[in-house]
Amino acid sequence: MATTIERAASPRPLGDGRRGLAALPAPKGKYRILKIAPTSFFADYGCHVRIYEETRILQKLGNRVTICTYHTGRDLDGVDIRRALNTPWRKTVQVGSSFHKLYYDVLLSARAAEVAARIRPDLIHAHLHEGALIGWPISRALRVPLVFDFQGSLTSEMVDHNFLRRTSRLYTPLRRLETVINRMADVVITSSRNAADVLVGEFGYPASRVFTIPDSVDADLFRPRAEFLTEEAVAAERAALGIPPGRTVVVYLGLLAAYQGTPHLLQAAQRLVAKGLPVHFLIMGYPGEEAYRDLARQMGLDGYVTFTGRVPYERAPTLLAVGDVAVSPKISETEGNGKLLNYMAAGLPTVTFATPVAYELLEDLGVYARTGDVADLARCLEELVCDAPRAARLGQRLRERAITHFSWDRRGLDLLDIYASVGR
Repeated sequence: MATTIERAASPRPLGDGRRGLAALPAPKGKYRILKIAPTSFFADYGCHVRIYEETRILQKLGNRVTICTYHTGRDLDGVDIRRALNTPWRKTVQVGSSFHKLYYDVLLSARAAEVAARIRPDLIHAHLHEGALIGWPISRALRVPLVFDFQGSLTSEMVDHNFLRRTSRLYTPLRRLETVINRMADVVITSSRNAADVLVGEFGYPASRVFTIPDSVDADLFRPRAEFLTEEAVAAERAALGIPPGRTVVVYLGLLAAYQGTPHLLQAAQRLVAKGLPVHFLIMGYPGEEAYRDLARQMGLDGYVTFTGRVPYERAPTLLAVGDVAVSPKISETEGNGKLLNYMAAGLPTVTFATPVAYELLEDLGVYARTGDVADLARCLEELVCDAPRAARLGQRLRERAITHFSWDRRGLDLLDIYASVGR
């Protein structure tokens, strides 16, 4: 039985994806858009996928999009990426919070100002709080709107990443800075209604200026395996990954970290293996895969877990198609959970912790474990592993929900509607 959770009241977003497209005003022209992404774009996970998919659909609708980002990351065909000055003494940035981002952001500020002066954008679309802080003086200098793509609370993310403690003396001033940054934007876009509730309820941001555009998915790229892989191809992929025949494959795709529930997932796997269930866990993502591989070995999971490391976005649909059941044991209450949409589009029945964001995406089609409860997570996984007909029904209905409610084509029109609301 799925655990249910209560959803809080949310503001009335303009582009929430629930209104019919006929109700939306016609998009008012084409835009030159400067996106500011203070991260190592592109890095095949989370907010990077959102930035890329927003860019792709905006370009498809005839807009010009330029992305300013750190010097690290990989380039993408057809995407105009302008990188900040290289730092020879440090070639990478860790996922999450880092002191190195302080000087990375200074360099990105200079690059973004230079690019803005050249392309003269109609608006600034900033991602993450650092992006909004960098974008604010540029938007004011050019007298163009600042749109802030809010991925979750900055201070809550720092706590999730163990970069900051709520008892720290820095917590209160950083929380105040976060409030100031939120209010710099002309409008704020959130990826979930839960994030909108946080923004309005905890930070006092005006509800009339909050718009919810959910994370969405390219359902032509992520598909059920029966639509593009033969049984022989699936068997070959599994063999290449070291998955023995006859196993029910549980897949995870995303970052590996405590706040993502990676240790919980391994503990749940240990419980299922101890019961003698014919399961195999395909864990796809980074960082720290070597450390988690060692942990799995110590837990007696050799032969039952495969770690792939980082998976290119283009390769993800095929690897997800190897799976029978998907899992996302993410513990964070404020961040989005875009991997769930990939699972849905791939037609995978999904087990997740009972967080507001998960319920917002899956509704009553998810199988929910009590948040942080390893035994309950194992129980939910066991339910689907042992009930293939139910798993198949849930997967089919999740695929239908992804197509109906979470299309990036629909989200692109919502974005243009929001841009039109703040004017050129």
